[in-house]
Amino acid sequence: MAPVPERSRTARNRALREGSGKPSAFPTVAVVFLVGLLLMLTGSRTVSRPEVVGAPAGGTAPAKPAAPARTKPAAPARTKPAAPARTKPAAPAAAAPAAAGFTLVASGDVLPHTPLVARAKAYGASSGRSYDFRPMFSAIKPIVSAADLAVCHIETPLSPTGRNLSGYPVFNGPPQIAAAVRDSGYDACSTASNHSLDQGPQGVSGTLRVLDGAGLRHAGIARSPREDQPTLLSVKGVRVAILSYAYGFNGRHLPPGQPWRANLIDPARILADARGARRAGSRFTIVFLHWGQEYRTAPTPEQLRVARQLLADPSVDLILGHHAHVVQPARRIDGKWVAFGMGNLLSAQSAACCPANTQDGVIVQAKVVRQVDRYVVADLRYVPTWVQHPSYRVLPVIQSLARGRLDAQTRAALATSLRRTEAAMGPEVRPAPEA
Repeated sequence: MAPVPERSRTARNRALREGSGKPSAFPTVAVVFLVGLLLMLTGSRTVSRPEVVGAPAGGTAPAKPAAPARTKPAAPARTKPAAPARTKPAAPAAAAPAAAGFTLVASGDVLPHTPLVARAKAYGASSGRSYDFRPMFSAIKPIVSAADLAVCHIETPLSPTGRNLSGYPVFNGPPQIAAAVRDSGYDACSTASNHSLDQGPQGVSGTLRVLDGAGLRHAGIARSPREDQPTLLSVKGVRVAILSYAYGFNGRHLPPGQPWRANLIDPARILADARGARRAGSRFTIVFLHWGQEYRTAPTPEQLRVARQLLADPSVDLILGHHAHVVQPARRIDGKWVAFGMGNLLSAQSAACCPANTQDGVIVQAKVVRQVDRYVVADLRYVPTWVQHPSYRVLPVIQSLARGRLDAQTRAALATSLRRTEAAMGPEVRPAPEA
């Protein structure tokens, strides 16, 4: 039942009070009853009205307040309710725009022959070091350090203690080579070669300690199964994988139960590693191969077969080669580049022991760009190099001819080296414009 309004209760109570002194008067009682009933029925219809705050206790209705102005209430703005923002939800960090690309340089064999090490000792005597290889790399340092990623090839073991050094045919080089390579601007080195096992398993571990100490990443040899995997680097926001393999180890065998110590060329294994690198996040994968026939400029049929097999797979983006000690051509296969042999970057080889073009080398320069959902080599050039004897300084040939103060003999040797290198690299690729 609806509650009785205050006014109804007051009237009823008054009627009851007034009738309480005349209990025997039936008409009075009846009138009071009828009035109360009427008031109750009347009041029950007013319950839904808003309550008037501050009504007098006597039940008299207050004076009617002035009616509010009859101006039409301001209509709510008729603008359409704002729709939920239709902007696309923020993309997760992994979906951020990919980097536009990066620049890469790579170079040929670094071989610490005994005469070269002796020259580094002489340089060290004047600089307060036991061995100083930095003068040998100083002329190419601006080229190497300008790249976003620079990769060298350390062909031989390096002694972490600087003791028990040796040259050809069983190498063990001074650790200062790694420091000079890093000082020149290199970020990483491939290490699988026919000399990887010259000092046995302990030589592998020692070499990697030297490279780690110099701040150089590496691929090709390993201290443990866990380390035997593609090396991943971040270059301007792009994940790049480096893989390295050799054709053999000069008759030496991998230790029993340790196949991971050094990588052998096996196309099926290489492709499995490259696909694994893709799954691990690589957007651009470089395969370094120590292969071919020494002193042969033309690639062998085996080199051609392996290159075609690897480059036909989408997981391999670029192949760079070593070992022949002379420059071999660069070609496109399936729209991708292979530089079969980059010659010697630093060695003591020359016409005194070997073909004259063992003093030649190239620093390959690649411009890697993003195309839709992958990264490709948009342009590949090279910087011809030549190792001067007996200083063992690596000279950029074209720059030295254009700007260097050269004696007639050196100028003639550089010009001859340039002709050899251009012929060896082939017509598909040209020297770098600033070489």
